[in-house]
Amino acid sequence: MSRPRIVIVGAGFAGYRTARTLSRLTRHQADITLLNPTDYFLYLPLLPQVAAGILEPRRVSVSLSGTLPHVRLVLGEADGIDLDGRTVHYTGPEGEEGTLPYDRLVLAAGSVNKLLPIPGVAEHAHGFRGLPEALYLRDHVTRQVELAAAADDRAECAARCTFVVVGAGYTGTEVAAHGAMYTDAQVRKHPMRTGMRPRWMLLDVAPRVMPEMDERLSATAERVLRQRGVEVRMGTSVKEATHDGVVLTDGSTVDTRTLVWCVGVRPDPLVESLGLPMERGRLLVDPHLQVPGRPELFACGDAAAVPDPNQPGQYTPMTAQHAWRHGKVCAHNVVASLGRGQRKAYRHRDMGFVVDLGGAKAAANPFGLPMSGPAAGAVTRGYHLAAMPGNRVRVAADWLLDAVLPRQAVQLGLVRSWSVPLESSSPEVARVPGRPERTGTDTGSDLGKDPGQSGAEPDGEPAKTPPSEPAKNRPSGEPAKNQPGGEPAKNQPGGEPARNQPHAEPAKRGPSGSPRASGRPRRAVEAAGPRPARGGSGKPGKASRASGTGSAGKRPTAPSGPSRSARPPADPGPEPPANQPPPGPDIAPGPVKRTDGRAVEGDS
Repeated sequence: MSRPRIVIVGAGFAGYRTARTLSRLTRHQADITLLNPTDYFLYLPLLPQVAAGILEPRRVSVSLSGTLPHVRLVLGEADGIDLDGRTVHYTGPEGEEGTLPYDRLVLAAGSVNKLLPIPGVAEHAHGFRGLPEALYLRDHVTRQVELAAAADDRAECAARCTFVVVGAGYTGTEVAAHGAMYTDAQVRKHPMRTGMRPRWMLLDVAPRVMPEMDERLSATAERVLRQRGVEVRMGTSVKEATHDGVVLTDGSTVDTRTLVWCVGVRPDPLVESLGLPMERGRLLVDPHLQVPGRPELFACGDAAAVPDPNQPGQYTPMTAQHAWRHGKVCAHNVVASLGRGQRKAYRHRDMGFVVDLGGAKAAANPFGLPMSGPAAGAVTRGYHLAAMPGNRVRVAADWLLDAVLPRQAVQLGLVRSWSVPLESSSPEVARVPGRPERTGTDTGSDLGKDPGQSGAEPDGEPAKTPPSEPAKNRPSGEPAKNQPGGEPAKNQPGGEPARNQPHAEPAKRGPSGSPRASGRPRRAVEAAGPRPARGGSGKPGKASRASGTGSAGKRPTAPSGPSRSARPPADPGPEPPANQPPPGPDIAPGPVKRTDGRAVEGDS
């Protein structure tokens, strides 16, 4: 008798815990496969410390193959699931396609940035859901402070050192708190010529900071933010974003070059393609984390609507604590479905929350006991060390070094603006030149651009786009053409998906209006040229990025964003004129000409 095949989609808190528990429970009696775009588990609560230069990126990245024995890791992103054929179709990191058969499937695809239909946000804001976004924000903030310090014009200096964070939830609050400390330390060493200081703003339509948490936690966090000079504006949000700044809902205008979008998350669009009962974009499951009518299908984490036993009629919130506990219960129930052990219903006990506000400041309520100050800081960091599945010693060492040594405020330029668009179905993966990408919006943010913000290179020369096309990012100009030989981006709310890959054809839409029909594999992307996406199966397709979540059977089609559809091969495009300089920090590298007349390839 063959061993049962268990496939887990996603290695977030829920997927990682499921894989680790299954590895222990099955005792080599099952084939466990984990499908994930990256080879690491990201400890998301410490991501703001990466952006603030406290922790190095690898500290919050736990190796999957090194910590999950007897689990096969497959790098790739799930494109579609054939429920009747019991197969998962995926695309690998280099465009290759594959299929994974299963006897039990665990959907733990997680969540992506939540985008609201606000003009200019998709083009000019950046999210905070993955390592690439944290690294980009760290470089970008550093660069803006350095450029502001060198600026003679007070208006330009004020715009560059103004940072707007939208969303006063858990993530936004920590980003603003750590960011204010980071920029203040920079200015303390190198004061600005005009005598100005960095300005941080935290906006939210909610009546208080972290409205979903305890009021005492909220009050503590707001007090710390205001002590650090952060402008906390409740009941206010962004009405429109431009490359020069943002217009707020109260009618005021803020000149800024930085807009960080932390308004929340929504489930990965993969779950919408299944055509199963949904609850506000999440796959509806029973208390045993099993999909009704599909005994072989389980779901957990942000992608699943799990009944909350403590609040009848409600579902567990999309938090790391719940996702981590979902994974353990899900693993036990998967094993029980194979005839070993008894099923367990999901139950939880609220252990409280911790919010790290930087330095010795934190807000915590372990087991309902409200705490603040150094004591809360110690509890918060102790909790994170205990919760991390690896790298504990390295994280503790970085904290110790940060307490006694100054931070290294340098920009490495490893992640560019166009690599981390807000509209992305995989925020954990940065866009890379030469690698096939999803058909989707390449925001090429002006507001988030590092050098010059208005189409200028660091040396003052006009910005050059990748070979053959000039930049068209002016407020009154055409949409940016951010890829070699690409079409103009069409990513305004209500517009068409961007067509900015080299010589790409638009994906053919199926009956549901999405670029690809669910349950059928996409055609392989070959070096010879792109092929249109397969459609017409009659099943609901992968949902396009929209401002909200649709129902299981019929989903909105506008405003749209990236979907997992067929991707064309990379094409560097035609050579530029002989006098073109190398690409700038926010421009995708392409072939350039040497001054001696010999053509060479640009760095990737």
